[in-house]
Amino acid sequence: MKNQLKQHRSTLRRILNYIGVYKWLVFLSLALAAVTVATTLYAPILVGKGVDLILGPKNVDFEGLLAILRQIAAVVFITAFAQWLMNHINNRITYHVVEDIRTRAFNHLEVLPLKYIDSHPYGDTISRIIADIDQFSEGLLMGFTQLFTGVLTILGTLGFMIVVNPLITVVVVLVTPLSLFVASYIAKKTFAMFQLQSRTRGELTSLVDEMIGSQKVVQAFGYEDEAQKRFEEINERLRACSLRAIFFSSITNPSTRFVNSVVYASVGVVGACAAIRGLLSVGQLSIFLSYANQYTKPFNEISGVVTELQNALACASRVFELMDEPPISPDDGGENLTSVDGSVTLSDVSFAYNPQVPLIEHLNLDVKPGQRIAIVGPTGCGKTTLINLLMRFYDVDGGSIRVAGRDIRHVTRESLRASYGMVLQETWLKSGTIRENIAYGKPEASLEEIIQAAGDAHAHSFIKRMPQGYDTVISEDGGNLSQGQKQLLCIARVMLCLPPMLILDEATSSIDTRTEIRIQKAFATMMQGRTSFIVAHRLSTIREADVILVMKDGHIIEQGNHETLLANQGFYAQLYNSQFAH
Repeated sequence: MKNQLKQHRSTLRRILNYIGVYKWLVFLSLALAAVTVATTLYAPILVGKGVDLILGPKNVDFEGLLAILRQIAAVVFITAFAQWLMNHINNRITYHVVEDIRTRAFNHLEVLPLKYIDSHPYGDTISRIIADIDQFSEGLLMGFTQLFTGVLTILGTLGFMIVVNPLITVVVVLVTPLSLFVASYIAKKTFAMFQLQSRTRGELTSLVDEMIGSQKVVQAFGYEDEAQKRFEEINERLRACSLRAIFFSSITNPSTRFVNSVVYASVGVVGACAAIRGLLSVGQLSIFLSYANQYTKPFNEISGVVTELQNALACASRVFELMDEPPISPDDGGENLTSVDGSVTLSDVSFAYNPQVPLIEHLNLDVKPGQRIAIVGPTGCGKTTLINLLMRFYDVDGGSIRVAGRDIRHVTRESLRASYGMVLQETWLKSGTIRENIAYGKPEASLEEIIQAAGDAHAHSFIKRMPQGYDTVISEDGGNLSQGQKQLLCIARVMLCLPPMLILDEATSSIDTRTEIRIQKAFATMMQGRTSFIVAHRLSTIREADVILVMKDGHIIEQGNHETLLANQGFYAQLYNSQFAH
């Protein structure tokens, strides 16, 4: 409970810090709230005076009554205008704060290490940035629109009542703590429930995101029924926790209404007795009854606001959890990697995704400029991990990786990654034109350069057959292209930039055999004078490599060219023969 209260306060402080940026708008909103409350509370006094002017037969002061009606009209107009302006300002504050939080959350997401992205469901992360912030905005808006005016109304009403009759005011104050106690008790219960609701909603979003992204796999393997069961199980938990949260939050308003009715009845009884004894006029009694209603009404509104604020705080705490994740180590002080000659040295490199499960241990490798390095081995041996370390998507746990003689931890990631050209089995395309996708790494490239790169990648012919050629818009991840066409575009992208080092991870896995032969020739030309790392499962594609690294369990167990490794009759020979045995 103490930890939850501490988290609650920390979240509230951070929200107030974001709101503090717009303090002048907040002050203006408070001023308008004060004007709204003052004019709202002044109206019953005018009504009470009017009542005293029409008591008794043939005893109506029409002139005085007309003056009071004019004052009431002016008060109503001022109240309406101040309330409209206050709501407009509150909307601006709320959505500016939400924009700031969402922007910072997204900016932080972009500097989070891949370790976080890989270990958290995508859907849950999306839910935090989209759904949770939306829920937070609703609670924050309600807090601004009703909390300020509610508190000021309570304080203002008490002040006016004390001026009219202190005795009856004491009766009201004595009954008030009961309403506050009820609202506070329910608020504590609802916070944990709304937090569970937010987590479960994130879990459901994650499942839906996973199923939509993998729909072909789901249908291919007949996983629909199992996916439906998983969805129904999470959806049922969301229903249950949502109902519990809503149930507790829904009893707040009726409970406070009951207490407020007790307050109203108490004022009516005590006020009537005072009027009978001549301590109050009938007009003053009507003022008090109106104030009793005005005084209790904010408690109903605030109880609803408290419930929404509990939901908002629960959602905000999930967003702040994301923003509190340690970012990737900064590049501060790192130099730009220039004059890259293609030399790469791995010295005693160790790395593990999970500290309890070692993967790469004491790996040493010395790559000369212009060498073609092939990396082979069984699934899970560390091939892709080695690529991630070379690109510094992950930092090594021990040892060092040097490019052109410099430790890659002391150079900027941008300059390091600009030195590599990557073609992976998994294609990277974005929503936009084919021209934009090819020129992604070199936006200033001319159309002639793009066409030349596409021709070298044997993609020009199919691009020309597209409806608008190079200006054809493709959907996210190239959904309207075949897998082979997407891979050709990724190859064209590398052909356009031609960086000093290349990483080819099953770069032709989705291309037909005839085109693959042409691409291999293009790759051979492209790799001339460039250091190349080739990850391959089909060993026929790496026979021409200068050095073949055979990896197993995170270690390089064999090293040499194709002929030497076959002659050694070791693990590489077993892999090769398993693919070409008759």
